[in-house]
Order: sequence, then C-alpha cells, then structure tokens
Amino acid sequence: MQYFVVMIDYGRRGREAIVDPEITRRDVIARIASGEYRNISFIHEIADATVDDITAEILAEAALPEIALDEIPAATADLQAARFDHARDLRKHETV
Repeated sequence: MQYFVVMIDYGRRGREAIVDPEITRRDVIARIASGEYRNISFIHEIADATVDDITAEILAEAALPEIALDEIPAATADLQAARFDHARDLRKHETV
C-alpha cells in the first residue's frame, strides 16, 4: 500500500497532516498547483514499510512554469499602457 502525508503549517494555529490513502501523486500535485495546499512543511510518501521525503520533487513538479520577460509579448504591455492612458483621460475630462 502506498499513500502520501502532506503536512500543512498554519503558524500559531498549528499543523495539519492530510492523509488519504485514495489520493495519488498526481492528485497531490494538482492540489498544490491549484492552491488548495499552501504552506507545506513536508510531503512524505509511505510505501510498504519505508518513508521517503519527496517534498522537493512534488513542489518542483507542481510549480508553474516561469515565464522569462523576453517571452512576454509587447502587445500585453501596450494594452496595459492603453488602459492606464484611457483612465487618465477620463479623469481629465470629468465635469467638476
């Protein structure tokens, strides 16, 4: 039998260990990526009679890909600038 233990740290309020024998590795990764699991202290995989700390592996798999600034299209920045300009124009032409 294999299952995962996800320890979540709530600071002063304490810790919570989430142990569900029916949850798979893929489910743990999905819950971390969705933000359901936050402030994780550790993740242990328990299989047969062994316990492995797989925190770094799971967090690396669940991490969202980082986007380099070079890959952000210039159009995105232009849209944001246009939105700011439009808001500024609206404020300029308000009736007092």
